[in-house]
Amino acid sequence: MLRYERKYLVPYELLDSFRARVKPFVRPDIYGNGNGNGISKFLPQYTVRSIYFDTRNLECHTEKTEGVELRKKFRIRTYNDYTDEAVAVFEIKKKLENRIYKYRSFADWEDVPLLMQTSDIQRYIHPDESGRSFDDASRFFFHVLKRKLSPTVLVVYEREAYHGVFDSGVRITFDKNIRSHLYPVITDMFKKRDLKHLYKKHFILEIKYFTEKMPSWIKSVVEEFKLRHQALSKYTIGFDVHAQNSLTY
Repeated sequence: MLRYERKYLVPYELLDSFRARVKPFVRPDIYGNGNGNGISKFLPQYTVRSIYFDTRNLECHTEKTEGVELRKKFRIRTYNDYTDEAVAVFEIKKKLENRIYKYRSFADWEDVPLLMQTSDIQRYIHPDESGRSFDDASRFFFHVLKRKLSPTVLVVYEREAYHGVFDSGVRITFDKNIRSHLYPVITDMFKKRDLKHLYKKHFILEIKYFTEKMPSWIKSVVEEFKLRHQALSKYTIGFDVHAQNSLTY
């Protein structure tokens, strides 16, 4: 199902006020557990780690910067710090204007290097009853092999996440302390050093929902804080920041 997505660049100084304003309308994400890596146990927060893939000529990056309406991102994602039970998500994020759809499949992190070498999805991808997981993995590796995609940017950030109480399809996230590393290898996924910060004074607010119109309660809060919808891509910004000293805003 297509989902609508809007992003806003918000000053950190507004974080507490915005969080308090939406509190009556949301419940914490169940995956926010403060797992001992410096994250406050009082926030529904976790670390997101993604390696984005692109062609040698950076076709995905160019499609974004040139405003191509229908485009795809390819990434492997995992969460928090490394453990023996870590799971990797192979994901294609398909976007048409402000609507998104994701193709997703899963594998044990320890199997990812061999999976990338062999593309043996039958052996390494977690099965599901519908068979969709294998189909989605096939799509991912089709593009990797046909377009010769390779790891281009590692993006890491802390995500504070909530779901709507009255609108269960609404998801609100505050993505903070966003940082990146250029041209990683797969084993850099849990890298902690030599990451460049994207923003010094702002976080990215993401609002996702299934209805054509944004629910009135969150729309009113956005208008109250005078936030402006922006086309923010952590991948392209995470790549571009390495050509600059840093983004000061």
